[in-house]
Amino acid sequence: MSTWKTPQRIWLTGATSGIGEALAGKLIAQGHHVMLSARNAEALNKLCHGHPNAHALPLDISDRQAVLKAGETIHECLGALDLALFNAGTCEYLNAQQFDMALVERVFTPNLFGTLYGVEAALPLLRAARQEGLPARLAATSSASAYLPLPRAEAYGASKAAISYFLESLRLDLDQEGINVSLIHPGFVKTPLTERNDFPMPMQVTADQAADAIIAGLVKGRLDIHFPRRFTYLVKLLGILPPALRRQIGLRMTRAQKESS
Repeated sequence: MSTWKTPQRIWLTGATSGIGEALAGKLIAQGHHVMLSARNAEALNKLCHGHPNAHALPLDISDRQAVLKAGETIHECLGALDLALFNAGTCEYLNAQQFDMALVERVFTPNLFGTLYGVEAALPLLRAARQEGLPARLAATSSASAYLPLPRAEAYGASKAAISYFLESLRLDLDQEGINVSLIHPGFVKTPLTERNDFPMPMQVTADQAADAIIAGLVKGRLDIHFPRRFTYLVKLLGILPPALRRQIGLRMTRAQKESS
């Protein structure tokens, strides 16, 4: 199992479900000092129970002031962060024939702005680690859908693509401070969120497999952590095709979804 040579001070959001829950369990077991955030305080407390290296930090990432307050709490508890890992998010699919702006806002608020509120709160803590002479890394979960526009994914895919662009750009500006930035682009992962999907999900992996891939990628310092690679390389390839070809492939997916519904 991949891990760091020394215990890390880590803030993980979205820690009570799916990939986040699997990550939390592994990071706790590896002996890292983890601050775990999610809205479900009871589930957080269960995760942390019996583990003095784990601390529950209940949080709605959509609330900027609450996220900034969480940063202050982490500073009081840990002093600095070696890794800020923003994994919280949601997914809803849009019906273009019944355009729902409220749905778009529900997806963008936690996925994009919630992540960026976390970045705002975490940067001073990552800088504190650098002042100690230690490596510091910022990471966030995007999606393989950021590589390629997909039917009904206008809100979800765009929110994830925005995260990817923002953090890739931020990576350049943080380089002079020695703060590294990793993006995580999963394919289909079996979680309570994806169980609601009404379409085929090829090459799906478990949350446990996803967590292993993420930790291994972070330990190796990868800039783009994507998996399963057979799937994500295919999506990346499709994403660089000429627009007319991408459109034809997307239309086939749209027809396939209609036939299966």
